Amino acid sequence: MVVQKQEAIMQIKTVSTKKILGIPVAGVPGMDIEEGAPLTSVAALPDKIPLIKPRLLVKKGDHVKIGSPLFEDKGNPKLRFLSPGGGTIADIGYGQRRVITRIVVETDKAEEYESFDPIDEKKLREQDPGSLMEAMMERGLWPLIRSLPYRAIAAPDEKPASLWVCLDPADPFQVPSGVYLKGNEARFAFGIRILEKMGAPVFVCESEQAPVEDDRIASLITHRVSGAYPAEDPGVVLYHTKKTAEENRAWFVKGQDVLLIAEGMATGRYPTSRIVAVSASANGDASGNRCVKTRLGAPLAALVKNPQTAAGRRWIMGGLFQGHTTVPEDYMGFYETSLTLIEEATDPELFGFLRPGLYKPTASRAFLYALHKKHFTAKADLRGEERACINCGKCEQVCPVDIMVQFTYKCIYAGEIEEALLHGLLDCVECGLCSYVCPAKIELAETLKTTRHDYYQDRI
Repeated sequence: MVVQKQEAIMQIKTVSTKKILGIPVAGVPGMDIEEGAPLTSVAALPDKIPLIKPRLLVKKGDHVKIGSPLFEDKGNPKLRFLSPGGGTIADIGYGQRRVITRIVVETDKAEEYESFDPIDEKKLREQDPGSLMEAMMERGLWPLIRSLPYRAIAAPDEKPASLWVCLDPADPFQVPSGVYLKGNEARFAFGIRILEKMGAPVFVCESEQAPVEDDRIASLITHRVSGAYPAEDPGVVLYHTKKTAEENRAWFVKGQDVLLIAEGMATGRYPTSRIVAVSASANGDASGNRCVKTRLGAPLAALVKNPQTAAGRRWIMGGLFQGHTTVPEDYMGFYETSLTLIEEATDPELFGFLRPGLYKPTASRAFLYALHKKHFTAKADLRGEERACINCGKCEQVCPVDIMVQFTYKCIYAGEIEEALLHGLLDCVECGLCSYVCPAKIELAETLKTTRHDYYQDRI
């Protein structure tokens, strides 16, 4: 359910949706921030930035500063991605077809910064949208602004209908707004003023479950969102508030990224501070669930409090429903603010289909779990295998943007992309709920995401 505040008449307009699935999963990180361990290396992961074609600007052995360009987008050479650390390029990793997977910087004791001209409140008033965009690209901040419906980095020459900032992602394994905003209220307000200079209306959404108390931010709130994941996704909010097709062309920025934009512009230095939600409890020990203050590109192993919890567990970067599997030797990506460790898949369960399933989570009434729905510990076990789509409609019942997922999937499978677009392919917010509830264990969300990316690449 989305509640829209119309400032002109100071009334609340309610837009509701029943297609929200509350998932009572255990392991939510606490509200306290812990200082992360000192780091000896950081990295940039070009392959985790969607819909770009990276071109290297450094080679192994080069010395770089914090803010030195590491790679650029072949499609837009002005779009450069800067180093999160100062030191020596220790490693450049490649994947299939020589795709750049990571650029590792071994940091030195006295890390140097690239310096840019600071832009304070006075200078901000003198900026026009064009010069402000140039300044943000020079400082490596522009990639923090992304566009809907493809969730690609916003095109500087595009004129969006709106710009959305959602404070809370609603995913249980992400950093709550009350954590990253504490003590940064003034900086966040400055970041919003920077975004307002882009020329598009800026809408700020708060969660009804976590309302903002500080007046400096409360005065900026335009929308209040209630409901379980993914109610506060910018694509979901836009879907339930838009009135014309032109409004589909919108930009969005994560709440924590607004702080990076404000810091980079105000200090003239590339910002590297990042708060990451870590959910790594095991055997009932909740001490592994916490928020860690670290930096961009931090090593994953340095974020885990008890390394022994890694044994037999799957590492997921970016959230339980929208993230991807990784390994302890990897690093945090540019957009990721979540690291989750869950129990790895076990051996097949003997006669599992005959068991009542009191502690097996279900979105239907297939198991007795539906009678109590207590918090469960997430595991990687699918408890089944992939089968053909049975057209049950479970995916459509939970889709927050009313996509006819089963028909969209079948159109994609048959190569009928135009028909898939008519069923709502571009409205997909990549929440992953369709895959979660699918009784046939089909990777519906990944299929839709890959198809949207391929369609985007074919258009440019």
